[in-house]
Amino acid sequence: MSEIAVLGTGRMGTPMARRLIGAGHRVRVWNRSPERAEPLAADGAKIAATPAEAVDGADFVVTMLTDATAVRAALDAAAPSLRPGTIVVQTSTIGPDEVREIAGRLPAGVGLLDAPVGGSVNAVEAGTLVVFAGGSADTVAAAEPVLRPLGKVRPTGPIGTGSAVKLVNNTAMVTALAALHDSLTVADSVGVDRDVALDVLAGGPLGGAVQRLRTAGGNFAISLAAKDLRLAQRDAPGTPVAAAALERLAEIADQDANVTAIV
Repeated sequence: MSEIAVLGTGRMGTPMARRLIGAGHRVRVWNRSPERAEPLAADGAKIAATPAEAVDGADFVVTMLTDATAVRAALDAAAPSLRPGTIVVQTSTIGPDEVREIAGRLPAGVGLLDAPVGGSVNAVEAGTLVVFAGGSADTVAAAEPVLRPLGKVRPTGPIGTGSAVKLVNNTAMVTALAALHDSLTVADSVGVDRDVALDVLAGGPLGGAVQRLRTAGGNFAISLAAKDLRLAQRDAPGTPVAAAALERLAEIADQDANVTAIV
């Protein structure tokens, strides 16, 4: 079994840590707000006061943080304790350019797997995430057994491609939910029962969006969905549907609500 540090124990990081503990790995966790990491002690995790303490002696370091600024700060703080041979598994959703820049900041001999995940809290708990794994074939092969409890590892190419694929995936998901909103607005306007409309739409091109709407346990905040669309638009400005979806997200008062609130 491996020594694993998990940096970031929020909505996704906490169940990820639990899955890794359940697989028999020795897990040390750190979170910027310490009280959010403390419940994991009951599951067998060791609580670290700093990123450097968390990664000391780790074979793998998993980051699940809000954005590139948070990832950069945590890994810079951890750098003095990162040893050659350690693999940093960067699962946060950040831009491809930021991933490559962060890879260049790591100490010599420390590897990086660009590995954002597809799926929400329910998928972590079920072990059915898709890990979009960007990096060398050797790095992917070394990390795959450790990541297996989280779900399926899908190699995407070199560093940067994992994050790029995640932006493609999230753009499709959020814009499909926005299209579902419009379709149901039409249904309401012409007198079609919502459940009837959803049943019909489930068998068409918006089937995935309907499934997302009807699946309990998802927890992807509106604010994070908006962040991901802004990243996608930064690299691909000619995306009017994504721009419209971003405007719809901004209209939602509770930015911590699940992304399905867009519907």
